[in-house]
Amino acid sequence: MRHWIRQNRGFLVFMMLLGLFRTAVADWNPVPSGSMHPNILEGDVVLVNRLAYDLKLPLTDRIVMRLGEPQRGDIVTFTSPRDGVRLIKRIVAIPGDRVAMQDKQLVINGERASYGAMEAQAGHAALDAPWQAEFRVEQVADEKRLIQWLPGVAGRDSFETQLIPAGQYLMLGDNRDNSADSRYIGLVPRQLLIGKAVRVLLSVDILGLWLPRLERFGQALV
Repeated sequence: MRHWIRQNRGFLVFMMLLGLFRTAVADWNPVPSGSMHPNILEGDVVLVNRLAYDLKLPLTDRIVMRLGEPQRGDIVTFTSPRDGVRLIKRIVAIPGDRVAMQDKQLVINGERASYGAMEAQAGHAALDAPWQAEFRVEQVADEKRLIQWLPGVAGRDSFETQLIPAGQYLMLGDNRDNSADSRYIGLVPRQLLIGKAVRVLLSVDILGLWLPRLERFGQALV
């Protein structure tokens, strides 16, 4: 064993440094689910900036230094407060916001979101949801993003007004009728945020023939 370690010392040091880099600086995560359709697809590998908000001790949730503030509209990876699974969602409400949902429509600090319709597209709305999606441009609180609804699919479309406390964030998936987000798992504490997802590194069509989707390589996430 000692002989093998001496022979492979350079490789072992490289792997250790790579592991530290991925746990403290930047990470890349394959996306297996369709909860962020239409902006992130199954088979996308997203680049996550772990230093966007906090410097943490490697392999822990312990914050050493705050580097930035999470903002509404940021797409983030985080550890689910319910079961510890790593998720990727969008921050919809930040500390101090009053937020509600009424029949799919967000209301943030008294401002009701507008929903501009877009032409529906045929095909899979997600890997586990083979329905036709209804696309909308959601605009509220100076934020605009493309979301989708799944007509005929029962989701948690309403919740009462709540004040987001300090250090907590409300997350929603852009695929509103097929996302296990804060409507189901609760608010997410800051220390469970992993980082900000900034772009698609590469993408493979796992719903089809596993061919690369070259048009998505390097695409910024908004």
